[in-house]
Amino acid sequence: MDISSLIGVVIGLICLGLVGYHSSHGHWAMYYSQEGVLMVFGGSLSVLFMAMPLEKVKCVIGFLRRFMFNNKSSNPVETIKLLGRLGEKARREGILSLQPDIEKITDPFLKNGLTMALDGVDPNDIESTLRMEIMAMQERHKAGKKFFDLVKLYGPGWGLVGTLIGQIGMFGQLGGSVEAMGKSLAVAVVATMYGTIVANAIAGPIGDKLGLRSSEEILNREMIVQGVLSIQAGDNPRVTLEKMMAFIPNNSRVQLKAAA
Repeated sequence: MDISSLIGVVIGLICLGLVGYHSSHGHWAMYYSQEGVLMVFGGSLSVLFMAMPLEKVKCVIGFLRRFMFNNKSSNPVETIKLLGRLGEKARREGILSLQPDIEKITDPFLKNGLTMALDGVDPNDIESTLRMEIMAMQERHKAGKKFFDLVKLYGPGWGLVGTLIGQIGMFGQLGGSVEAMGKSLAVAVVATMYGTIVANAIAGPIGDKLGLRSSEEILNREMIVQGVLSIQAGDNPRVTLEKMMAFIPNNSRVQLKAAA
């Protein structure tokens, strides 16, 4: 579980709930508008199907899971420790001695890189293959961010459409009953509220978190490429560590050096 995402969701719900309760005095039904739901949520859904392939839309659960849960295999500090141990073992016993350790690795990217190194694949081929995997992963991650960016972009637009429709209905009721005018005005205001909440409290933060996660994982995989190539080249384990530590912040480097 990503504690940061959970804290953000909880704080947002608490603030929204408190303000909504004090404004409505507990009459939550006043915030519901069937027309607003159809315009904002239905309209945003239509945009997603128009703008993205169906197979990408089906991945929404995976996108949300990536937002709420950390990827344990992309912890750079743990990866550096693991490759440091493997580098020392390869230096002492030869790279073929890493076979039992490679079989226990759960990260497919790291496992693939080390397996190619173990098989004696040319370093240039290893690097090009791993970089192609990074590029493919980056494209998959772009789809997740794009999904929520579309909602962030078009949700408020559909809310504005609902507002305009509500205002037109209100103007059409001028001189008529106050109740009918009030209902049309409520549709206009609630549609804007839905669009704003969807864009600023849901889609925007999720898209930004997915973008940050993607950058972190790309950096982690670039670090793995350097570590695998260094192990295959038979570099001193300290040199291998130094190459990989260039990818992490200074405070993490201090901790790793102290642990070593």
